Amino acid sequence: MDRPPPLFDTTLARSRLVRARRAGYAGFLLERAVEDLDDRLSAVLRRFPVALDLATPAPDAAARLLASGRSERVLRLAPAPEPMGGHALAVADPEVLPVRPGSVDLAVSLLALHQVNDLPGTLVQVRRALKPDGLFVACLLGGRSLTELRRSFAEAEAEVEGGISPRVAPFAEVREIGALLQRAGFALPVTDTETLTVRYADPFALMRDLRAMGMTNALAERRRTPLRRETLLRAASFYAEHFSDPDGRVRATFEILWLSGWAPHESQQKPLRPGSAKARLADALGTAELSPDTGGKP
Repeated sequence: MDRPPPLFDTTLARSRLVRARRAGYAGFLLERAVEDLDDRLSAVLRRFPVALDLATPAPDAAARLLASGRSERVLRLAPAPEPMGGHALAVADPEVLPVRPGSVDLAVSLLALHQVNDLPGTLVQVRRALKPDGLFVACLLGGRSLTELRRSFAEAEAEVEGGISPRVAPFAEVREIGALLQRAGFALPVTDTETLTVRYADPFALMRDLRAMGMTNALAERRRTPLRRETLLRAASFYAEHFSDPDGRVRATFEILWLSGWAPHESQQKPLRPGSAKARLADALGTAELSPDTGGKP
């Protein structure tokens, strides 16, 4: 079967991340994600001798894993070239992992997987790279991210140009991520979501931050002609009209989806077979059991 056309221009995304680093990377979202990762791993009472950092935009997660003592060695597959002497083992595409199967105890990826073309395939490769009972923890941007910006540009383009072009990526939903973990073969999959609201002086400050995070439009089907000044100004005006607080500052939503799963192992908990229970739920709750066969009578 033919592969579907790519959703993202990964070469362009990589070059924009490099540009963002050179100009001064805006790392506030990544810093928050690293703190959350540290909290989540602190609840796991074990060490991970060999860890894999998959495509996190900056080496913060790898540095934290080493500093915390949870890992003795971190293999960092960076999404773009990094300065010499850093944590990067190689620059690699998250969709083609140069990692031996069953070679790592922990795999992490922060704020990167929302820009891969084949997320199911990437998850399968991560699961194969883990040793039995190895852990995978990641976060990516979710479907409610930048809803204000999407709506503002859609309204402006429809009004000024009579049409809409794709400008913000279609992020994943939490239910979809949970299903993908199961399809990839992870045991005990868990997903949860956190919504962050960041306030800016104006919409242009948000756009500058997105540029400084390397998160500007890298869709393969993006519009190739320059953005018209009239459209940009109308989008900023609509944004300020509909998404501002009483003090005049505007809101930007970032939804962070967290996911985790384990490589299968015989020691892990498994669900019981249907009908194998040795006690009734009604007894545990101290209530009468109602039967549909008796018209709802005990």
